Amino acid sequence: MIRVLVVDDEALIRKGFQHILDAAQDIEVAAAVPGSQAVQVAQEICPDVVLLDIRMPDVDGLTVLAGLRRLSHPPVVAMLVTIGMDEHVATALRSGAAGFLLKDTDPEQLPFLVRTLAAGGTVLSSKVTRTGVDVCPNAGPQEPAARSLVRLTDRERAVLVLIGEGLSNSDIATRMHLSTSTVKDDVSAILTEFKVDGRVQASRTAEGACLLKQPRDQEGG
Repeated sequence: MIRVLVVDDEALIRKGFQHILDAAQDIEVAAAVPGSQAVQVAQEICPDVVLLDIRMPDVDGLTVLAGLRRLSHPPVVAMLVTIGMDEHVATALRSGAAGFLLKDTDPEQLPFLVRTLAAGGTVLSSKVTRTGVDVCPNAGPQEPAARSLVRLTDRERAVLVLIGEGLSNSDIATRMHLSTSTVKDDVSAILTEFKVDGRVQASRTAEGACLLKQPRDQEGG
């Protein structure tokens, strides 16, 4: 069970995310709170994933992110932003956030994105701008893998993360609550997009584009 903490100043947003995620069999929203309570609640409930609003009136999202990163067991954090590229997103990613989601993300895709985060992957909304990719230290603005990453769908990114974990198509289907045929189609699309012949090559390409963030474990000590 993936434990999630939703942090947003708007109660309607918190309730909406909680309603969508609680419907997934493998995800539990352990708490949904405004920014001022985020770090304390995270310390108490030890969530796996935090969805954190980057702009809140009571406390800055970047300040909350810094507090979460200082916890003894820091959760994976993805920033919530509104339409368009927030100027603070690049700073958040460099400060340890595992990606960002637009608040108008397709509800059907949200569980896939949370699973991607919990699996150690980076989430960049399908409406990601070039700025979001450029913060990757291993991929320059013209890096082909980075351009391919942007063209993948949210679900294909989630499948790619699980390929990187060494899961088979059937295992991925079980983890993501998909049919095996759907996973096969996604794997085929991934290999075609990255122009590689096999799963190992696809994983290495994704790591170079910062979809698979192995260094994060080292940061946590």
